[in-house]
Formats: sequence, C-alpha cells, structure tokens
Amino acid sequence: MRRDSEYFGERELALVYIARKLEEALAVEDLLTRAEFDYLVEADRYRGGVIFQSERVGAFFYVEPVQEPGVREYLSANGYQPWRLS
Repeated sequence: MRRDSEYFGERELALVYIARKLEEALAVEDLLTRAEFDYLVEADRYRGGVIFQSERVGAFFYVEPVQEPGVREYLSANGYQPWRLS
C-alpha cells in the first residue's frame, strides 16, 4: 500500500525501483498495492542516456529493508527489473 513519508518516520528505506514513465509508475504502484507491500514513491531526478546524457525525472520506489528481498523478487517475477547500484 502506498504510504507517505510520515508513515516510515526516520527509518532508512531501500530503493527498489525507478520508473521512467508515468504509465510504468502507475503499473508498479498497482502491482505493489495488490501484493500489499508498504512502499513510498517520490519524484526525483536521475541521469539517463548513453551518448547524450541528460537529467530526467522519475518515480523512485522505496520499501523497508526487511521487505526488500521479497519486493525485488516480486517485481522480477512480474517483468520489472529492480533497481541495482551499478
């Protein structure tokens, strides 16, 4: 279920997915909500592009670390590649 930042308080959250388009963000939100995961989604900036890099805005999905492995597995099983630090 989508939560606001106050719900999580000062707890450290794990970034699990960055949606680059609105349609993708809405699909991921629906997926996580149906699975009853608690998550935070915030708009933030990321760098994209290979040859011509630019700053873009995406939807960043965060969960509590205890839920992270399950959320990553669930996203992968449903065709979404979880975010990984390169």
